[in-house]
Amino acid sequence: MNIDGVFEGGGVKGIAFVGAVCCLEEKGYIFSRVAGTSAGAIIASLIAVGYTGEELKGLILNLDYNKLLDKKGFNRIPLVGNEISILKNKGIYEGEYIEKWLTSLFEAKKKTKFKDVMVNGKSKLKIIASDISRKELVILPDDLIKYDIDPMEFEIWKAVRMSISIPLFFVPVKLHYKSEYSFIVDGGLLSNFPVWIFDVSRIPRWPTFGFNLVHMKKNTHKEIGFLNYVTDLIETIVNKNEDVYVRDKDSVRIINIPTLGVGATQFSINKDMSNKLFISGYESANKFLSSWDFNGYIRKFRY
Repeated sequence: MNIDGVFEGGGVKGIAFVGAVCCLEEKGYIFSRVAGTSAGAIIASLIAVGYTGEELKGLILNLDYNKLLDKKGFNRIPLVGNEISILKNKGIYEGEYIEKWLTSLFEAKKKTKFKDVMVNGKSKLKIIASDISRKELVILPDDLIKYDIDPMEFEIWKAVRMSISIPLFFVPVKLHYKSEYSFIVDGGLLSNFPVWIFDVSRIPRWPTFGFNLVHMKKNTHKEIGFLNYVTDLIETIVNKNEDVYVRDKDSVRIINIPTLGVGATQFSINKDMSNKLFISGYESANKFLSSWDFNGYIRKFRY
């Protein structure tokens, strides 16, 4: 059966999505369209260009996440480098490593621009980002026409890089258009989990599944240094609770995945914990499918 998939943001915790994808593919589900925010944008984009769950497993579980924290210039200065980098560059880490990593993966599938993932003139991939200059949500590639940019020719890696630009953590993407520019950051700032993005007014041809990361709430009373403050701010943004806005018709189509206490910015995650996140995603999807009834969903919520 065809499905659409919407992956929320969650930083390193997004490893769990791969387990869920593998389970769904084993059960015969095929992704038709995908959307994602931040870490979810990475997974969605790789699915859109043709990577299977097993291929994703090899890529994501073997990735050295510490390499994503690339520094240069100001942020290499001892003690005050992070603060200076935020003041000068609006972020601590450059994000160049992940740009090159994504580009190489898209090139391997010979799909690098949104025109390469178009079906009947519409992109089967949607990436969520936030324009903090215009103070509005951006859905890529659709909203590029607002900037007088050709959506077909826009590079997928750049859209994903926008969506993962966690404020203050990664340097934002500067999008130039006409004689202006906007700073684009993590989509989670405005919508971390847009499960509604593929909804139609009529009865859907196939279901949309949401992939939601369930984090453990902590009450910590630690001394707040500058980097701890930035980390806590990031965790608040990434983990903000959108569940309160989820209606019944949405909650029944969401795969909730426990993240086992892993933090969004825990880039030092080891392979054992990565495997545990993968298993959590797999088992959560398997449990969800055991009670999922598409016809029952249609009868109750869509007629």
